[in-house]
Amino acid sequence: MTEPFTPPYPQPPRTKRGLMKRFLRGWHSWIHVLFEKSYTMKLGEIRMPGQIMYIANELPLVDRILRGGTAYPKHRELVRNLSPLIGNSVFSANGEDWESQRAMVNPAFAHTALSRSMPLMVAAADDLLARIDAADRRKPVDIDPMMTHVAADIIFRTLFSEALDERRSNIIHNAFGKFQRFAHSASMLRLYGAPARWFEARSLKPAKAIHDVFRPIVEARYEGYHARGEAPHRDILQSLIEAKHPDSGEPFTLQQVMDQVSTIFLAGHETSASTMTWALYMLAECPHIQTAARAEVAGIAGDAPLAASMLKDMGAIRNIFRETLRLYPPVAFFPREVTCPMPMRDKNLEEGAMLVVAPWLTQRNKDNWACPHSFDPDRFDDPANAEMVKQAWFPFGRGPRVCVGAGFAQQEVMTVIASVVRRYRLSVPDGFKPEPISRLTIRPRTGMKLMFEESSAPPAPC
Repeated sequence: MTEPFTPPYPQPPRTKRGLMKRFLRGWHSWIHVLFEKSYTMKLGEIRMPGQIMYIANELPLVDRILRGGTAYPKHRELVRNLSPLIGNSVFSANGEDWESQRAMVNPAFAHTALSRSMPLMVAAADDLLARIDAADRRKPVDIDPMMTHVAADIIFRTLFSEALDERRSNIIHNAFGKFQRFAHSASMLRLYGAPARWFEARSLKPAKAIHDVFRPIVEARYEGYHARGEAPHRDILQSLIEAKHPDSGEPFTLQQVMDQVSTIFLAGHETSASTMTWALYMLAECPHIQTAARAEVAGIAGDAPLAASMLKDMGAIRNIFRETLRLYPPVAFFPREVTCPMPMRDKNLEEGAMLVVAPWLTQRNKDNWACPHSFDPDRFDDPANAEMVKQAWFPFGRGPRVCVGAGFAQQEVMTVIASVVRRYRLSVPDGFKPEPISRLTIRPRTGMKLMFEESSAPPAPC
């Protein structure tokens, strides 16, 4: 029996570190500030100069907070951190503002219906395979920007009814990497009560570079509809342009449409790109799981184009998707705000404090999962884990603010995984080990380099 593979994660120290040590470890990544007890504590408390933070890891608390809706709004630090990129949008808004925005954007998500979006996903996956084919596969290929491209291409086609070319994809990949670094540094400094204006200012330029990719499309379509009644496409953008406020009947302004587009684009590509990257890496490390996945795809789809009905029967591919999200949830921490003093377990939470629910911790808690740091997709077929799948697996959140794109994300990631393993045999170059870092999302610090070999070719000698 093959031992489960344990992919890399920061080895936590046993004891709490001082403020300066925690700051230095966390300068590049949130998950590096954790210590061993973080993974099993029920309700932790961290006092920093600029913020009191509580981390809820007990399952009933997790459920209470995530289902609490407006009682636990998005924390102002998260809103401030993302503001240059997504403005005041359905992701960052709270209270009545969020409710009205959600009502306005809900019709747009009809365009993510799985039957409608599947051909777009297959076309984008085929273009990905063509890019891999064109790469020099005699040496390692960095799939990190490639996964950004295919995920961004899928949401680009769904949003705007057009494909994303490589030039604009590279702008997005590079700019978002810079934005994450600057925004993370600014947030760290604010939490420690230090000035952060330099990093805040530096984050504006990459945010603008991302906006400039789709601003011309949004502006032309917005003016075309409101000035001349033009509606050349029935897609997400058109739904947002035509949306009306549930009470006033007013449409979104151009800037409000830009904010919503930015949010949907960010949520629709960055999180999926992270999942695809880590899934392909772990398959490259686990030939037996990869071989079983390839056999499943071949048995169900053969050489035919993938269809949504085929994905429903691909249990192994689905479990790879779910296990990847358990180990590397793209958004590792969900920060909420304590709006009034309240008791919780053995603590009295202070108004304004940050109350964090952390998929990274709860989904790696040994009290919830056996071998919690190991890659074992079959655990999702084990009846003994049925309750934990419901309670201790929540990469998309839960409750009223659950991610509405969960089904879309599952279908696109499964499509890409199935497409890649059907065509290629993946392996990891000698000596390569990625380091996960957690900023806005969890990505490999220095890229993800894999070897690609035609699956029809005989295996290379060991």
